[in-house]
Amino acid sequence: MSDSVIIIPTYNERENVQKMMDAILNLSLSFDILFIDDASPDKTAAIIEEMKKQHPDRIFIEKRKGKLGLGTAYIHGFNWALKRDYQFVFEMDCDFSHNPNDLIRLHDAIKKEGDLVVGSRYCSGGKVKNWPLKRIMMSYFASVYVRMILFINVKDTTAGFKCYKREVLQKIKLQNIPFKGYAFQVCMKYAALRNGFKIKEIPITFIDRERGVSKMSTGIFKEAFFGVFKMRKMDL
Repeated sequence: MSDSVIIIPTYNERENVQKMMDAILNLSLSFDILFIDDASPDKTAAIIEEMKKQHPDRIFIEKRKGKLGLGTAYIHGFNWALKRDYQFVFEMDCDFSHNPNDLIRLHDAIKKEGDLVVGSRYCSGGKVKNWPLKRIMMSYFASVYVRMILFINVKDTTAGFKCYKREVLQKIKLQNIPFKGYAFQVCMKYAALRNGFKIKEIPITFIDRERGVSKMSTGIFKEAFFGVFKMRKMDL
């Protein structure tokens, strides 16, 4: 058993999931993988189950009955990981917008400094590829907006490529976080800081998905825009 588990929510990721498993399993550092699948109609779970037979101690899957949102998937995964002896818990997308090779850099960074390490698009050295300028500007200024409202010094507030020390997830009141999309990513960083933990950002190159369909929606954007005001009053 590894000291680290990567939580990957999936919904209709059959075009990516096999390649993602292969990429992680072939890294020089050992990581366990927990998939949270929300009843993908394209049978993503079946691909994971088949690979799990070959790697029963490395690959795990929790299947939910429907599409319940990214935030609830991660909280489900956090609680699963906390019941086991993992010291480092990662968040990662399945669409290769997050480079699996960067997992080792995040792991190295959290062992040296920081309680939560963020793979950042907007700190020095971070980049975004294959996004139209309009989306880059919207994402960048969303982080500026969050920093202004919450008074936090995190460049990439909506980043979803992260590694937590176990103690961070044990301290945060996960049951009080209602958000499902980008607001969830913001809230977890804010909660970590509110509880006295240190966030370290390391640069990554974020590459827009090449296969499958984005889950971005207007509702997710609205939740994040208005959710930051709620966070200031929440018991985290």
